[in-house]
Amino acid sequence: MNNKEIAAFRRSIRPDHARLKIFDFLAVYVTKDSGEIYHAEGHPFAMVDREQQELYLGNFKKLLAGRLDVKLFPLAFRKEAGEEHAQQVLYQGLTANHAAEWQEAMLRMVAKMLQHGPFAEDKVITFIRGQYTQPVRKRDEEAEPGEGLEAYVLPFILCTINQTELPPKILVFDYVAKEFKYQVSVDPVVKLTAPETGFLFPCWTDGAADVNHVLYVAGKANEPDPVFMEEVLNAERRATAREEREVFGEIVREVVGEQLDAATIAQVYEAINQFIEERKEEDEPPLMDHRDVERVLVRSGVEGASPEKVEQAFRQVTDQVNYELKADNVIPSFMSKSIKIETKVATISISPQDLKYVRQVQMQGKRYLLIELEEDAVIEGFTLKSEPLL
Repeated sequence: MNNKEIAAFRRSIRPDHARLKIFDFLAVYVTKDSGEIYHAEGHPFAMVDREQQELYLGNFKKLLAGRLDVKLFPLAFRKEAGEEHAQQVLYQGLTANHAAEWQEAMLRMVAKMLQHGPFAEDKVITFIRGQYTQPVRKRDEEAEPGEGLEAYVLPFILCTINQTELPPKILVFDYVAKEFKYQVSVDPVVKLTAPETGFLFPCWTDGAADVNHVLYVAGKANEPDPVFMEEVLNAERRATAREEREVFGEIVREVVGEQLDAATIAQVYEAINQFIEERKEEDEPPLMDHRDVERVLVRSGVEGASPEKVEQAFRQVTDQVNYELKADNVIPSFMSKSIKIETKVATISISPQDLKYVRQVQMQGKRYLLIELEEDAVIEGFTLKSEPLL
């Protein structure tokens, strides 16, 4: 799955959307004290109240917000045998002919979650089963406008895990009795606006369901839960975007050392962005091997970036010479102020494409951060007065 496919599916998650049909619904309440299922409630989704439908669908839509390799991780199932392997359980639920069979499979997934708990708070685990119609345009240059369209029907299971919390104690005014009253509720509130984690099964690509992969959603950016990925979903762990960026940084440091000027860093980012732009029409995200990294460094004017040295750096950092990095992951967001320059005095946010206007200079034994400006700087409404260099 790619970001575009996920975004299109996410936009369809709303009541009465023509491309989305939801058949079955199951909500399970799990207590932290016993670590067991306290209550499970399943219905055809059409029998759920309209207001509740909107709440649950908003929860699932919120779950799928984020970027691949940051919060969303397509994971390959490990090739293991066993009746309780997540791939087998989920596939049985996906293809079940009766709602009772589907619910039984989902409760087995809950049992796997509890087995590798415990939960710190009471949780609500929610499942839906349905199908999504994905429109796909044929690549036929001779097709007339409006022709050459296909629609693929894709079955799916979505799961979210949500935290619960007790409502706050409040003071209310009783208009009839004309008195203030202290009010407290013991019914826990399900935080449907902030799903902690979850998954989508199966993944799909170009209209084909891929039952060998599951889309796992992490609770926090770049912080996937290895236990959930490996033990609950029985899937292989995947590197995050932050981890890949750190690997790329280690490789570059192995080649050029610890110090680089801002202009060279900017040229490296621009070369990688150009590498991505040249391949943006491809179906798969562009990958960079040691040869691509060597070409990027040479194009950026990095001294000493020989093929042998870059290959050795790959082997040193990743333990394999054929390791490939996702180009999108190794640079910050190119158009936004995604780079932070941190000093003891201030933290400055800047975009990679503007990094070329930054210099660190040394005068009279002191270091200064020099930023080239096209206009006067304004602080608290005051235009800064230009001063000569020391």
